[in-house]
Amino acid sequence: MRHGKKFNHLGRKRGHRKALLKNQAIALITHKRIRTTLAKAKALRIFLEPLVTKGRTNTTHSRRVVFSYLQNKDAVTELFGSIAAKVGNRPGGYLRILKTGFRKGDNAEMCIIEFVDYNEAYTVADGKKKKTRRRRKKSGGAEAAAAATTAVAADTVAEEVAEDVADAAEDAADETKDA
Repeated sequence: MRHGKKFNHLGRKRGHRKALLKNQAIALITHKRIRTTLAKAKALRIFLEPLVTKGRTNTTHSRRVVFSYLQNKDAVTELFGSIAAKVGNRPGGYLRILKTGFRKGDNAEMCIIEFVDYNEAYTVADGKKKKTRRRRKKSGGAEAAAAATTAVAADTVAEEVAEDVADAAEDAADETKDA
């Protein structure tokens, strides 16, 4: 039975598990992205996200609490410095797990765990996020869909009108050259 089992024990005793999560958290804070197994990444996300939330408030108490978990001054400084500056306005969900397939030796499912705001492939240069393919929520669907459709239609009509005006201007310029 699994009564009261709230987290993955990762096949290790308590001390070994704490050391593993601490070392992986330090590596992730230092390198911003690491490659590990899916089970370890999910356990690391549960371990590290509350520490990142603590890192948003730069007080002596929160630094000491985070240091009691990590016991690495460089990682604590990095967490309260550049990482807190990037994720300061995010309400949660600081880490992303990307599945990469299976390991050849033992067929363990591998993944990459990374900080969300540090992946430049998912961020557009002007600071806005790239659009992702997500389904629209069901609530308010008819009005929201109609408003979105009319907005898209208005944008496409405006673009076509602008192109027609530019073509007409080019034709007029060509006619004046010929005359």
